[in-house]
Amino acid sequence: MSRTFEGKIAVVTGGASGLGESIAKKIAAQGATVVVVDLSGSQDQVAAAIGDTAVGYELDVADETAVDAFEAWLRDRYGRIDVLFNNAGINGVMALSHEYPMDSFDKVMSVNTRGAFMVQRMGLRLMLDDGGAIVNTASIGGLYATPTAAAYITSKGAVVMMTKTAALEYARKGIRVNAVAPGIIRTPWLDGLEDDLIETLAQQVPQGRVGTSDEAADVALFLASDQATHVTGQIMLVDGGRSAG
Repeated sequence: MSRTFEGKIAVVTGGASGLGESIAKKIAAQGATVVVVDLSGSQDQVAAAIGDTAVGYELDVADETAVDAFEAWLRDRYGRIDVLFNNAGINGVMALSHEYPMDSFDKVMSVNTRGAFMVQRMGLRLMLDDGGAIVNTASIGGLYATPTAAAYITSKGAVVMMTKTAALEYARKGIRVNAVAPGIIRTPWLDGLEDDLIETLAQQVPQGRVGTSDEAADVALFLASDQATHVTGQIMLVDGGRSAG
Protein backbone atom coordinates (compact mmCIF):
# COMPACT_ATOMS: atom_id res chain seq x y z
CA MET A 1 0.00 0.00 0.00
CA SER A 2 1.09 3.57 -0.70
CA ARG A 3 2.67 5.41 2.25
CA THR A 4 1.57 8.85 1.04
CA PHE A 5 1.29 10.33 4.54
CA GLU A 6 4.40 8.77 6.08
CA GLY A 7 5.54 10.85 9.06
CA LYS A 8 2.57 13.22 8.96
CA ILE A 9 0.57 14.26 12.01
CA ALA A 10 -3.16 14.18 11.17
CA VAL A 11 -6.24 15.14 13.16
CA VAL A 12 -9.68 13.77 12.29
CA THR A 13 -12.71 15.22 14.10
CA GLY A 14 -15.87 13.16 14.14
CA GLY A 15 -13.49 10.26 13.73
CA ALA A 16 -15.33 7.53 15.63
CA SER A 17 -17.84 6.62 12.90
CA GLY A 18 -18.90 7.17 9.31
CA LEU A 19 -16.74 9.31 7.04
CA GLY A 20 -14.39 10.31 9.84
CA GLU A 21 -13.65 6.72 10.78
CA SER A 22 -12.97 5.82 7.16
CA ILE A 23 -10.59 8.78 6.82
CA ALA A 24 -8.77 7.90 10.05
CA LYS A 25 -8.23 4.29 9.02
CA LYS A 26 -7.09 5.17 5.51
CA ILE A 27 -4.61 7.87 6.48
CA ALA A 28 -3.16 5.71 9.26
CA ALA A 29 -2.66 2.92 6.72
CA GLN A 30 -0.70 5.42 4.62
CA GLY A 31 1.76 6.14 7.40
CA ALA A 32 0.29 9.03 9.40
CA THR A 33 0.06 9.44 13.14
CA VAL A 34 -3.66 10.04 13.65
CA VAL A 35 -5.48 11.82 16.46
CA VAL A 36 -9.05 10.50 16.36
CA VAL A 37 -11.36 13.14 17.86
CA ASP A 38 -14.98 12.58 18.78
CA LEU A 39 -17.59 13.38 21.42
CA SER A 40 -19.05 9.88 21.56
CA GLY A 41 -16.43 8.33 23.83
CA SER A 42 -15.78 5.57 21.29
CA GLN A 43 -12.81 7.29 19.69
CA ASP A 44 -10.44 5.21 21.84
CA GLN A 45 -11.92 2.02 20.38
CA VAL A 46 -11.43 3.37 16.87
CA ALA A 47 -7.87 4.41 17.69
CA ALA A 48 -7.14 0.95 19.10
CA ALA A 49 -8.50 -0.66 15.95
CA ILE A 50 -6.30 1.57 13.79
CA GLY A 51 -3.11 0.64 15.58
CA ASP A 52 -0.14 2.05 17.45
CA THR A 53 0.00 5.26 15.41
CA ALA A 54 -3.48 6.40 16.51
CA VAL A 55 -4.63 8.10 19.69
CA GLY A 56 -8.13 9.02 20.80
CA TYR A 57 -9.20 12.43 22.13
CA GLU A 58 -12.65 13.31 23.44
CA LEU A 59 -13.78 16.78 22.38
CA ASP A 60 -16.92 18.87 21.98
CA VAL A 61 -16.02 21.02 18.98
CA ALA A 62 -18.69 23.57 19.99
CA ASP A 63 -16.86 24.30 23.27
CA GLU A 64 -14.31 27.06 22.69
CA THR A 65 -12.43 26.38 25.93
CA ALA A 66 -12.17 22.68 25.07
CA VAL A 67 -10.95 23.42 21.53
CA ASP A 68 -8.31 25.79 22.87
CA ALA A 69 -7.19 23.12 25.34
CA PHE A 70 -6.97 20.60 22.50
CA GLU A 71 -4.81 23.01 20.52
CA ALA A 72 -2.47 23.36 23.50
CA TRP A 73 -2.35 19.57 23.90
CA LEU A 74 -1.45 19.10 20.23
CA ARG A 75 1.22 21.78 20.39
CA ASP A 76 2.74 20.25 23.51
CA ARG A 77 2.65 16.67 22.23
CA TYR A 78 3.51 17.10 18.54
CA GLY A 79 4.54 20.72 18.04
CA ARG A 80 2.46 20.95 14.87
CA ILE A 81 -0.09 19.18 12.73
CA ASP A 82 0.26 18.55 9.01
CA VAL A 83 -3.28 17.54 8.08
CA LEU A 84 -6.68 18.40 9.55
CA PHE A 85 -9.89 16.66 8.55
CA ASN A 86 -12.51 19.00 10.02
CA ASN A 87 -15.37 16.52 9.86
CA ALA A 88 -17.47 16.65 13.04
CA GLY A 89 -21.12 17.54 12.40
CA ILE A 90 -24.76 16.82 13.18
CA ASN A 91 -27.95 16.72 11.11
CA GLY A 92 -30.66 18.40 13.19
CA VAL A 93 -34.40 17.84 12.97
CA MET A 94 -36.46 17.99 9.78
CA ALA A 95 -39.09 20.76 9.68
CA LEU A 96 -40.37 23.54 7.44
CA SER A 97 -38.56 26.83 7.96
CA HIS A 98 -41.49 28.62 9.61
CA GLU A 99 -41.82 25.75 12.09
CA TYR A 100 -38.13 25.06 12.67
CA PRO A 101 -37.36 24.88 16.42
CA MET A 102 -34.68 27.39 17.35
CA ASP A 103 -33.05 25.12 19.92
CA SER A 104 -32.32 22.59 17.17
CA PHE A 105 -31.22 25.33 14.75
CA ASP A 106 -28.83 26.76 17.32
CA LYS A 107 -27.40 23.33 18.13
CA VAL A 108 -26.70 22.55 14.47
CA MET A 109 -25.07 25.92 13.91
CA SER A 110 -23.00 25.63 17.09
CA VAL A 111 -21.46 22.35 15.92
CA ASN A 112 -21.46 22.55 12.12
CA THR A 113 -20.55 26.21 11.71
CA ARG A 114 -19.15 27.72 14.90
CA GLY A 115 -17.45 24.45 15.90
CA ALA A 116 -16.06 23.87 12.43
CA PHE A 117 -14.71 27.42 12.36
CA MET A 118 -12.99 27.05 15.73
CA VAL A 119 -11.41 23.74 14.69
CA GLN A 120 -10.27 25.24 11.38
CA ARG A 121 -8.83 28.23 13.29
CA MET A 122 -6.98 25.81 15.54
CA GLY A 123 -5.56 23.96 12.54
CA LEU A 124 -4.41 27.16 10.88
CA ARG A 125 -2.57 28.23 14.01
CA LEU A 126 -0.77 24.90 14.22
CA MET A 127 0.23 25.07 10.52
CA LEU A 128 1.50 28.65 10.34
CA ASP A 129 5.18 27.71 10.68
CA ASP A 130 5.37 24.66 8.42
CA GLY A 131 2.25 24.71 6.24
CA GLY A 132 -0.27 21.92 5.85
CA ALA A 133 -3.61 20.88 4.44
CA ILE A 134 -7.10 21.31 5.84
CA VAL A 135 -10.07 19.39 4.46
CA ASN A 136 -13.43 20.53 5.78
CA THR A 137 -16.50 18.36 5.43
CA ALA A 138 -19.14 20.36 3.62
CA SER A 139 -22.06 18.71 1.83
CA ILE A 140 -24.00 18.78 -1.39
CA GLY A 141 -26.45 20.54 0.93
CA GLY A 142 -24.05 23.49 1.11
CA LEU A 143 -24.59 24.06 -2.60
CA TYR A 144 -28.09 22.71 -3.31
CA ALA A 145 -31.03 23.30 -0.98
CA THR A 146 -33.23 20.58 0.51
CA PRO A 147 -36.68 21.39 1.96
CA THR A 148 -37.16 20.82 5.72
CA ALA A 149 -33.40 20.88 6.40
CA ALA A 150 -32.90 24.62 6.95
CA ALA A 151 -30.38 24.36 9.78
CA TYR A 152 -28.18 21.73 8.14
CA ILE A 153 -28.26 23.42 4.73
CA THR A 154 -27.45 26.80 6.24
CA SER A 155 -24.60 25.39 8.29
CA LYS A 156 -22.99 23.61 5.37
CA GLY A 157 -23.37 26.65 3.12
CA ALA A 158 -21.37 28.50 5.75
CA VAL A 159 -18.68 25.81 5.69
CA VAL A 160 -18.34 26.29 1.93
CA MET A 161 -17.61 30.01 2.29
CA MET A 162 -15.47 29.47 5.38
CA THR A 163 -13.31 27.11 3.31
CA LYS A 164 -12.95 29.52 0.39
CA THR A 165 -12.11 32.47 2.63
CA ALA A 166 -9.36 30.64 4.49
CA ALA A 167 -7.95 29.28 1.23
CA LEU A 168 -7.45 32.84 -0.03
CA GLU A 169 -6.04 34.07 3.26
CA TYR A 170 -3.38 31.36 3.65
CA ALA A 171 -2.50 30.40 0.08
CA ARG A 172 0.91 32.09 0.33
CA LYS A 173 1.63 30.60 3.74
CA GLY A 174 1.77 27.03 2.48
CA ILE A 175 -1.64 26.08 3.88
CA ARG A 176 -4.20 24.60 1.51
CA VAL A 177 -7.87 24.61 2.53
CA ASN A 178 -10.41 22.54 0.62
CA ALA A 179 -13.67 20.77 1.36
CA VAL A 180 -15.18 17.43 0.45
CA ALA A 181 -18.91 17.68 -0.21
CA PRO A 182 -20.62 14.29 0.01
CA GLY A 183 -24.03 13.65 -1.48
CA ILE A 184 -26.08 10.74 -0.13
CA ILE A 185 -23.51 8.58 1.66
CA ARG A 186 -24.11 5.41 3.64
CA THR A 187 -23.36 6.35 7.24
CA PRO A 188 -24.78 5.21 10.59
CA TRP A 189 -27.45 7.92 10.21
CA LEU A 190 -28.54 6.54 6.85
CA ASP A 191 -28.51 2.99 8.18
CA GLY A 192 -31.16 4.04 10.68
CA LEU A 193 -33.68 4.80 7.92
CA GLU A 194 -36.23 2.41 6.46
CA ASP A 195 -35.04 0.40 3.47
CA ASP A 196 -37.68 1.87 1.16
CA LEU A 197 -36.56 5.41 2.04
CA ILE A 198 -32.94 4.52 1.36
CA GLU A 199 -34.01 3.12 -2.00
CA THR A 200 -35.89 6.33 -2.77
CA LEU A 201 -32.77 8.32 -1.96
CA ALA A 202 -30.65 6.01 -4.10
CA GLN A 203 -32.91 6.60 -7.10
CA GLN A 204 -32.16 10.32 -6.86
CA VAL A 205 -28.54 9.51 -7.69
CA PRO A 206 -27.69 9.05 -11.41
CA GLN A 207 -25.52 6.04 -10.52
CA GLY A 208 -28.58 4.47 -8.91
CA ARG A 209 -26.98 3.91 -5.51
CA VAL A 210 -25.84 5.80 -2.46
CA GLY A 211 -22.14 6.39 -1.97
CA THR A 212 -19.92 4.85 0.68
CA SER A 213 -17.83 6.48 3.38
CA ASP A 214 -14.73 4.96 1.79
CA GLU A 215 -15.48 6.66 -1.53
CA ALA A 216 -15.80 10.06 0.12
CA ALA A 217 -12.74 9.39 2.28
CA ASP A 218 -10.61 8.67 -0.80
CA VAL A 219 -11.45 12.12 -2.18
CA ALA A 220 -10.71 13.76 1.18
CA LEU A 221 -7.31 12.05 1.31
CA PHE A 222 -6.53 13.18 -2.23
CA LEU A 223 -7.25 16.79 -1.26
CA ALA A 224 -4.91 16.47 1.74
CA SER A 225 -2.13 14.76 -0.19
CA ASP A 226 0.88 16.02 -2.10
CA GLN A 227 -0.93 14.97 -5.26
CA ALA A 228 -3.10 18.07 -4.81
CA THR A 229 -0.46 20.70 -4.08
CA HIS A 230 -2.00 23.17 -6.58
CA VAL A 231 -5.55 22.62 -5.32
CA THR A 232 -6.95 25.03 -2.75
CA GLY A 233 -10.30 26.73 -2.17
CA GLN A 234 -12.16 23.90 -3.89
CA ILE A 235 -15.40 22.18 -2.87
CA MET A 236 -15.16 18.62 -4.19
CA LEU A 237 -18.55 16.99 -4.69
CA VAL A 238 -18.80 13.23 -4.16
CA ASP A 239 -22.40 12.58 -5.19
CA GLY A 240 -22.63 10.00 -7.96
CA GLY A 241 -23.59 12.70 -10.45
CA ARG A 242 -26.55 14.06 -8.49
CA SER A 243 -25.45 17.68 -8.91
CA ALA A 244 -24.75 17.37 -12.64
CA GLY A 245 -28.18 18.38 -13.81
